[in-house]
Amino acid sequence: MSEGRFILVPTPIGNRDDITLRAIKVLKEADRIACEDTRHSGPLLTHLGISGKSLVSLHEHNEGRRLPELVDAVKSGETIAVISDAGMPGVSDPGYRLVQACLEHELPLEVLPGPSAVLTALIGSGFPCHAFHFHGFLSVKKGKRLAAMEAGLQADGTTIFFESPHRITSTLEVLAAAHPEARCCVARELTKKFETYHRGTATELFAYFKSHPPKGEIVFLVTGS
Repeated sequence: MSEGRFILVPTPIGNRDDITLRAIKVLKEADRIACEDTRHSGPLLTHLGISGKSLVSLHEHNEGRRLPELVDAVKSGETIAVISDAGMPGVSDPGYRLVQACLEHELPLEVLPGPSAVLTALIGSGFPCHAFHFHGFLSVKKGKRLAAMEAGLQADGTTIFFESPHRITSTLEVLAAAHPEARCCVARELTKKFETYHRGTATELFAYFKSHPPKGEIVFLVTGS
C-alpha cells in the first residue's frame, strides 16, 4: 500500500489562470478533494478539466467531526488534497485543525505555494514589507476595530486586515475620526477584472468610499512607518 498524505493546495483568489501546474497535477491525482464549499469549488475543478473526483466538505462548522474520517482515510493510503474557497487553506480559512491532526497522528503533510490575498495586497499597496502583521477580519464592534487599527499604526511595518465591503466605509470613518492622517490602502477584487488599489489618508479614503460604496472582496492595510 502506498503511503497516504494530506496536501494543502492554494487556489486562485480571483483569476483562475493563477492556479499552478503543480496544484493542477495534485488535484488530478488525489484520491479525494476536501473543499471548504463543494458548490464553490466544483466550477473551478470543471474549469481545470477535473471530473469524477470524490469531493467532501471541510469547513469551520464540520472540521472537528470530519477530521477523524479523513485521518483514517490517509492512514489507509489515500492522498487527500485540501482546498479552501480561495487562496491558501488555513489563512482565515479551514486548515489549521487539519495540520494539527497531521502532527498529532504523524501523518505526511505537504503545503503547496500559491496565491495569497495577504501577500498580493501587501506588495501592491506600496507600504513597507520588511515586516508585516496579518489579523484576519476586523471586529464588527467599532471599539475593537479602532483598537486593532491603532495597534497597527503603532507596529513596525504594515498591518493587514480583511474587511467586508458593507463595513469598510464605517471602518474608515472610525479611523479618520481618531487618526485623520493615518496612511491606509484599500485593495479590492484582487486579480479580478475590476481590481483597484486606493491609497491615501483615512480622511481621504473615507470621503471617497462614502460617495463610492464599494463592492467585492477587500483587503485593508494600515501603516505607521
